[in-house]
Amino acid sequence: MHFPGCVRGKDMNALFWWIRQAMLTLAGCIFLLFGIHVLMLAYNQNDPFTFILIFFASNLIILISAALIIGFICKMVRVYKQLRK
Repeated sequence: MHFPGCVRGKDMNALFWWIRQAMLTLAGCIFLLFGIHVLMLAYNQNDPFTFILIFFASNLIILISAALIIGFICKMVRVYKQLRK
């Protein structure tokens, strides 16, 4: 992975890149927890139509959040392995 203006991760751009990736991963975790919370709220609904809508919406939030978290972590691991070479 190429960091703009960076020589093997020794520049401030590399530090900001790591901080940005960590913050994006944290944001994904927060949305994942929000999706789980919405899923739990779906089971408190009395109307079946409302339950179905909230259930699928929460599953979409969980799916997108989990995919983003996995993507950010895989990118960080790949860059870390390249920097160790």
